[in-house]
Amino acid sequence: MKFINSLFALGSLASVSAQTCNSDNCLRALRAADRIVEARAFCGTFTAAPNATLPLPTFAAAACTGNAASRVSSACSCIAISTTSSTPSPTSACDPNASYPAIPLPTGAFDLVGFGKSNPYGAVNGGEGGPTTTISAGATGANAALVAAATGSNKLTIIVEGEFNLPARLRVGSNKSIIGGRNGTIGTNGITMINADNIILQNMRITGVFDNDCLTIQNTTRVWIDHNDLSSNPNIIKNGPDLYDGLMDIIRASDWITVSWNYLHDHYKASLVGNNDQFRDIDFGHFHITYHHNYWKNLGTRGNAGRFGTQHLYNNYYKDFRFQAIHSRSDNQVLVEGNVFTGDTREALSTYGLVIPEDSPNTSPLGDYEIDGYANLGAPNDFGGSGVNITQVGNFTTAPYSYTLTPLVDVPALVVRYSGLNKL
Repeated sequence: MKFINSLFALGSLASVSAQTCNSDNCLRALRAADRIVEARAFCGTFTAAPNATLPLPTFAAAACTGNAASRVSSACSCIAISTTSSTPSPTSACDPNASYPAIPLPTGAFDLVGFGKSNPYGAVNGGEGGPTTTISAGATGANAALVAAATGSNKLTIIVEGEFNLPARLRVGSNKSIIGGRNGTIGTNGITMINADNIILQNMRITGVFDNDCLTIQNTTRVWIDHNDLSSNPNIIKNGPDLYDGLMDIIRASDWITVSWNYLHDHYKASLVGNNDQFRDIDFGHFHITYHHNYWKNLGTRGNAGRFGTQHLYNNYYKDFRFQAIHSRSDNQVLVEGNVFTGDTREALSTYGLVIPEDSPNTSPLGDYEIDGYANLGAPNDFGGSGVNITQVGNFTTAPYSYTLTPLVDVPALVVRYSGLNKL
């Protein structure tokens, strides 16, 4: 295996807050269900003599990097308050989700930025300038009305209210804005954008799509995916990678896309960009995609996994991305900056071409080899002890548009607070 660099620990940060934002790596390692008994035994000794030099358990040493003694002490104090459960109450100060401060939203934070705005064809505006229609689930003819409204290339804004379980995938045509109203949900069969241009998908829940993607973007340009909630089932290891497919797959030369402020969670394969390493002639030079301020939680692989394109990933928050988050392969280029990785996240970033066995163990139990991709690191990231394997750096070193980076210490709190549904 080739390595240019391999980073397994976060260096010192400028403030205590920076360490705090990632402290749940250590806490989760000690509090994991299969380790809690061993952790309590260790913590009983450690907290009784906090100044003693005690070797850390192997499972904790990898997570409790940096000022290990301080981090272990804090984690042990959380474990000590609960002797009957491995999980504290939701209101406990030791609950990682309770530690995010309420911080104000910066001016303009929800504006369209990235490749969806800055491209040769003009910014995405969806159905802007056309009429608006509201379609409510349960009304007479609602399913047919939604399908009809989404087709064609006329400019139209569609407000979706209630949960729709359509008999087939909803196909969205050009110049559409699909906006979730009260409980706007597409279940069962998901959404496809194919051979289209200029689409906005916002404030929608897409969930429970078996044997297919929640959202597929195919041969489609100028798309803004913003403030949506995509998921399947929290039991991702038990269900495996193939019961569902991707949360959001972008394929067949799709281009000029911004993915912002979404909550992507409880699923195995998150976001594949380029679905076949044999499609170089189709895909190479496309897939200009900006992923920013997305909350990726309890996922397996592909956050994103890209081939042949160019992706800018900044200010995303990755929490419990089990096996591999960002994977750049088959000559793909990524610029990765200002992201935070916490919890049970084995590998934050890799450009090594191997598609790891965990990605598709049912079809490729030993993994699949492709040629390597490229990665560049811009503003500092907080890799939180997760692995980083950059085998080759690329030429995508600066994004060709203006954007404002959130300070690294604020990323978890800002993303958790303002991503997903009903935040606009």
